[in-house]
Amino acid sequence: MIYASDLDRTLIYSPSAIDVPEDSPGLIPAEVIDGRTASYISQHALELLKELAAKIIFMPVTTRTLAQYRRIHLFQDTVIPDYAVTSNGGNILVNGVVDQEWRATIGRLVEQGSAAAEEARRLVQSVVRAEWIISERYCDELFYTFVVHRDLLPLDEITRLAEHLDGMGWKVSLQGRKLYVVPEAVNKSDAIIHVRRTVHSEPMVASGDSLLDKSLLASADYAIAPCHGEIFAEQQAGLVKLEYPFTKKAGVFAGDEIMEYVQRLYNNLTALGVGP
Repeated sequence: MIYASDLDRTLIYSPSAIDVPEDSPGLIPAEVIDGRTASYISQHALELLKELAAKIIFMPVTTRTLAQYRRIHLFQDTVIPDYAVTSNGGNILVNGVVDQEWRATIGRLVEQGSAAAEEARRLVQSVVRAEWIISERYCDELFYTFVVHRDLLPLDEITRLAEHLDGMGWKVSLQGRKLYVVPEAVNKSDAIIHVRRTVHSEPMVASGDSLLDKSLLASADYAIAPCHGEIFAEQQAGLVKLEYPFTKKAGVFAGDEIMEYVQRLYNNLTALGVGP
């Protein structure tokens, strides 16, 4: 069995996203930067993850860049995955090493299927005023992340921007204060499908919270999402009718329910002789 999961706001949570005080019992630092905890995981979720990762293929799947992923000490010294997907699918790590063949393939697909990065950037800047942008980053030479003043963004304008960029082969996702602008070929689903073919392991369970995770969840045999984030907001608004379950808790302890769901699936499938 494969368990492929988004990280931020799914398994690990920044101090602003945990939804409980930082001194709450049951929180374990997952990432420490300059002596300060940058993200947490629930102790119960971590215990279940460690137990499962010894039996199945656990694969982190994140929009984080390579450098941002590697600073999460949890996945460097506690739960060490054989495979990881970073850069929203643009990079695959095999035993911690970038799969250069996959990266070259993605580069060709982006060139063939999407407008040039600078053209996409100019369009964003024609809509999103400079004073609304806190910072801008071109991530791993694949996609853009804009940290913005969320309350200043006119959402109808962002919707029209997304529609225009879609016609240029770029996708838009607004997650909290971050506006992601990503080429169509850079997606979590294709990277996961590639790894599935490589490892020949079935079935696959997935979890994630944002619109950038929708293709990941759709490509899995089983999926679960936390009751926060863009996917849940779409469901609540009646924009989509999704078949997979949502957690009852929001914030860091949603990770408990996610891992309990994966554990139950593993136990049930193993009892049936499927995907041990």
